[in-house]
Parts: sequence; structure tokens; C-alpha cells
Amino acid sequence: MRRYPGDDPAEDPEQVARQILLRRLTDQPRSRAELASTLARKGVADDVSGRVLDRFEEVGLVDDDAFAVAWVQTRHRGRGLGRRALAHELRRKGIDDEVARTALNDVGEQDERSAAAELVCRRLPGMSRLTSITAQRRLLGMLARKGYGAGVAVPVVREALANRGGDATDDEHVANAVATDTSLDQQ
Repeated sequence: MRRYPGDDPAEDPEQVARQILLRRLTDQPRSRAELASTLARKGVADDVSGRVLDRFEEVGLVDDDAFAVAWVQTRHRGRGLGRRALAHELRRKGIDDEVARTALNDVGEQDERSAAAELVCRRLPGMSRLTSITAQRRLLGMLARKGYGAGVAVPVVREALANRGGDATDDEHVANAVATDTSLDQQ
């Protein structure tokens, strides 16, 4: 039978907490809040958890600033997420708002626009049979789900559809598409 830290009541609680943290940090970096949650689920006392996490921060094994920057870079480049979606993910990971804002500053307006345009270009060929209005609505919805606001999404979609040869310059159709997707209004 496999033994886990904490199975033996005679074990040192700090040693148990260290083993749990090292195992969690083996596969990927994690935020302090994620690690604290793991320790709480494993039954580690709050005072022990705090001491061990403080020590891990001192030696650089837990660093929310570095975690946030790395998270933003990989999720923006790899998944094409916009600033709003990235901020939401960081919040869910327990990253402080100020730390998140600093990390999100690395994603500039042009970076966000380029990523949105790349997403649209990848999706557009599969929409060749759709009318411009339908393609536009679907593309705007996709970008909204990826965390892009209307200020980025509408011009990118309009330009892509215009280059495709569709009638994407009709402002009334764009306004209607944006109005039907309330998530774009939350920029």
C-alpha cells in the first residue's frame, strides 16, 4: 500500500506540508493561493501552512509576480486569450489585482489586436459558406469568449471580412452584431 505524507501522526507537520508543496510544484508553477488551498484540503493547519509558504517564498519556490507574468505570456500566446480573460484567470488563481495589472501590462494593445486577428484568420476559412453577418456574429462571439472587448474585436472582424470579400463595412450590421453580444460591451 502506498503511503502519503500525513498518514503517520508522528510525522512533523511542516515536513508534511513541504512534501505536499514540492509535489505540487513539480509539474508546474503555482500561485501561493493555489498552494494554500491544497494544504488546507490536505488538512495542514493554517499556521503551519503560512510558515512553510513564507519559507518557500523566501527561497523563490513560490513567487506570485513571476507566476503571473509567465501565466499571461503562455496563455496569451498559446491560447490567444485577451486581457479580460487573462485577468479573470489570474483572479481565479488567487493573484492580487495589482500583481495581475502589472503582469497584464506586458500585453500591449497591438499584441492583443494581433492575437485577435490571428484567431479570426484561423477561424475564417471554415466560415466560407456563411453570410457575412453570420460569420461576423460568430467571430465576435468567439473573440468575446476569449476576453476581447468590442474596441479590439469589431475592427479586427470588420477588416478580416472585408479582406475575404464579404460586406463587413456596413456599420448597421456591425452595430447589430455587437448589440446582440452583451459580453462585448463589458470592455
